[in-house]
Parts: sequence; C-alpha cells; structure tokens
Amino acid sequence: MKSASSSRALLLATVLGFSLSACQTTSPTLGDGSVSYGDAKAVEAVTTDLGSTDIQMTSEKMTQSMIQHPVIQTAIRKRELLMASPVKNKTSEYFDTRLITDTILTQLQKNGIRYVIEGEDMQNQVDELRRQNQSGLYKKSKTAKMGNMQGAKYRIDGSVSSIVKRNSSMKDVYYKINMRLIEIESGIVEWSDEKEIRKSAKR
Repeated sequence: MKSASSSRALLLATVLGFSLSACQTTSPTLGDGSVSYGDAKAVEAVTTDLGSTDIQMTSEKMTQSMIQHPVIQTAIRKRELLMASPVKNKTSEYFDTRLITDTILTQLQKNGIRYVIEGEDMQNQVDELRRQNQSGLYKKSKTAKMGNMQGAKYRIDGSVSSIVKRNSSMKDVYYKINMRLIEIESGIVEWSDEKEIRKSAKR
C-alpha cells in the first residue's frame, strides 16, 4: 500500500510539474532582441521636441477642464454633438496634431460626449454613402440613406506655438498649446484653456 501511495504521489508531482512548465511557457519572440517594449505612460525626455508625455499631459488637462464646464455638462445631458477641427501647428517642428484631438475626443466620448467626423474621415463617409446609393450594387432596402447625417453644435479647435532660445551650451523651448470650444451657429467661444510646457537640454 505504501509503495502504491508513493507511486501515485510521484505521478501527481510529475503531472503538476509539467502543468506549471506549460503555464510558464511564453510566446516565441521574433527578431534579434535589439527592440524592446517600454511603458507607454513613462515620461519621455529624449529631445526638446513635443513628445508622447506632452501629448498625454495636454490631452488630460484639456479634457478635464472641458468636462467641468457647464456647456459640456449640458451637451452631455442633451446629447448634443461636437466636432474637432485640426489643431494648427505654428512651431518649426513637425508632429501629427491629430494625436491631440483624437486623444481628447476619445476621452470626451468616454465621459458621454458624442462627436461627428470631419475632414478626411468625412470624405470617406460621403464616398461610402455615394457608393451605396449610386453604384447599383446594393439592395435599396439595405442601403444607408442620404440626407440623414447630423450636424455638430460645437467645434473644438486649437493651436500649438513655440519660442526657441539657444546658446552654445543650452537649448530652451517654450510651448503653448491653446484649445477652444466654439458654438458653430453663433461663433461664440464657450470655453478655452491653455497648457504651457518648457523643455531644456544641454548641447
């Protein structure tokens, strides 16, 4: 009996060992190991250019400021629509300003704000509506009807400006990011805020 119990115990331990090994097995990795993943929320301090940390901080500040405004609270309650115009890049460096507006719109939607598309996305929408209604490829009963799109009541726009100072030993960059919420029908600016960023680096 003792021998049988020992055998069962040994078998159980072996099975558990194989199970644990299987659980610890990681997915295969391609490449030579020269590329690694980092924390997307980590503070980026590589150059004085606007980076991911600046975009995240700006978007969070603008979103929180906007959500607390009575106009946005009313828009949430009445399910009014919002759109975003491209943020103007007035600096001497290139970066995709849609990163700012896309992040703000995503955060606003999570808080109950609905928004409509614009620009290139709007053109894609128009092209699809025309395809469904004019190509003859779709059943009439199954097509999205023309003339049913809804206009936004408010529009977000903004700009990014910078002042660059440098000498033989240091480069200093001051950024100012402005955002506004405008009622489209009246042109009234209902909300505005700004974010200031200063970045310095030794040369």
